[in-house]
Amino acid sequence: MLRTLATALTAAVLLLAGLTAPVSAHDHPGKGPKAPRPIVFVHGSSGSGSQFESQAQRYASNGYPVEWIEAHEYDSTFATNSLADVHAALDARIDALRERTGAAQVDVLAHSLGTYVVQRYLASSPERAAEVAHYVNLDGAPAAAPPGGVDTLAVWGENNAAAEVTGARNVHLDDQGHTETVTSPESFTEAYAFFTGRAPRTTEVVRARGRVDVSGRAVLFPSNVGVDGATLEVHRVRALTGRRTGHRPVATYSLSGDGAFGPFKADPKASYEFALLWPDGPTHHFYRQPFRRSNSLVRLLTSVPGTGLDAVTEKSDAHVNLTVNRNKEWWGDQGAAGDALSIGGQDVLAPAVAPRKRRIIGVFGYDAGSDGVSTLGTVLPAFAALPFITGTDVHLAASKRGTVRLVAKARGERRPQVISVPALPSSEHRISVQFDDYVPRLP
Repeated sequence: MLRTLATALTAAVLLLAGLTAPVSAHDHPGKGPKAPRPIVFVHGSSGSGSQFESQAQRYASNGYPVEWIEAHEYDSTFATNSLADVHAALDARIDALRERTGAAQVDVLAHSLGTYVVQRYLASSPERAAEVAHYVNLDGAPAAAPPGGVDTLAVWGENNAAAEVTGARNVHLDDQGHTETVTSPESFTEAYAFFTGRAPRTTEVVRARGRVDVSGRAVLFPSNVGVDGATLEVHRVRALTGRRTGHRPVATYSLSGDGAFGPFKADPKASYEFALLWPDGPTHHFYRQPFRRSNSLVRLLTSVPGTGLDAVTEKSDAHVNLTVNRNKEWWGDQGAAGDALSIGGQDVLAPAVAPRKRRIIGVFGYDAGSDGVSTLGTVLPAFAALPFITGTDVHLAASKRGTVRLVAKARGERRPQVISVPALPSSEHRISVQFDDYVPRLP
C-alpha cells in the first residue's frame, strides 16, 4: 500500500510540475544506477541516427552525458556490408563506449530491421549478451524469448496489437506510427524508466542557456556511406527568409571517410543552413529548426548528383525542388486527426500522397513536367512504391530574392512549425528541409 501511495504521489507531483508522467513505470528493484549507462541506438530499413535525435536530447535533458549516446549505422540494403560486418562493428562500438565511459555494460535500443540485427547479435554469444544490460525492441521483430536472455522491453505501434517478445515487458502504443514509436515522448518515458528504474524529470527537449555543440555526418541515402570529396559550409540564416546573415560561413569542413563534421558552436535560438558543395554538381542545402541543445546525431541525407532519387526529379531555372522530412509519419488522409503541410501556400498532404498506411516520413516536391502548374492530388509515379517516401507535383517559382515558406501542423498540436528557405532554382540547387518530430512547449 505504501509503495502504491508513493507511486501515485510521484505521478501527481510530476503532473503538477507540468511534466509528462510515464505511460507506466517499470519497477526494477535494486537496478536504479547512480549514473546512467551508455546508450546505443540501431536504426531500421532506410534509417540512420537521425531517428534518435530527439530521444538523445531528452536523455540529455534528464542528465545523461551527450557523449554517452551513440547511433550504430549500417547499410540496411546490405549492399556494402554483411550482417557479420554490422555485428563486428557493433562489437567495436560497445567496447569503445565501455572503455571510454568506464561502464561495465551498455543499454541498446533497436527499431524495425534493427531489431532483427540486434536480436541475432545478442543471441550469437553469451559474451555479447553479457555486455548489454537492457534491450528495447521498437516495433520490429517478435521473439519467443528475450534475445540472449537480456532484460527486454518491447514497444509496439499500430498494426502490431498482437505482437510480443515472450517473457519481456510488452507495451502497445496503438495510436502511434512505425517511426513515431522511436521518437515519441511516450516511448521515451517507457525506455527511460526501463533503463533507470525511475520516471524521467521531463519529456521535453529542454533548451540550453548557452551555446551548444552540433556535429554529425553527411551520408549517402540509404546506404549511410559517408560523403567523400565534398565541402560542407554551415551558415547562420534569418528565420523569416532562410537567407544568410553574412558572407562567411560559421564553419567549413572538407568531408572524407565517414562524412563526419563538427562540432561547431550554435546559438540555440538561431537558424542555420548546411550547404553541401559537390565538386561537380548542384549545391545541396539543408534547413531545419533551431538546435535547442547539443546534438551529435545530425544527419545530412544526400546522393551523388544525378544518382538515386535526384535522378528522377525534374530540374529547371524556373522552379524550386524540395524534400521535406520528419521522423514522425505524415498522415494526409485522417482529416482533423491527421497532419497538414503547406509549401508556398499549397497544401501538399493529399490523401493519395500521404496515406497513413504508407508510413511516409519524406515528401519530395517539384514541378513535374516543368509546366508551371501544381497537381497536388496524386502521388508521382516514381515514388508510388517506395517505402517511407512520397512525391507530389508542386510548382514553386524560383526567384533571386524570393522565399518559400513551409508550415507544418502536427496532429494533436495547436501551434504550427515554420521553416522558410530561399527560392533557389533547381537547376543549380537541391533543398532538404527537416521538421522536428516534436513541438516544444512554450517557455
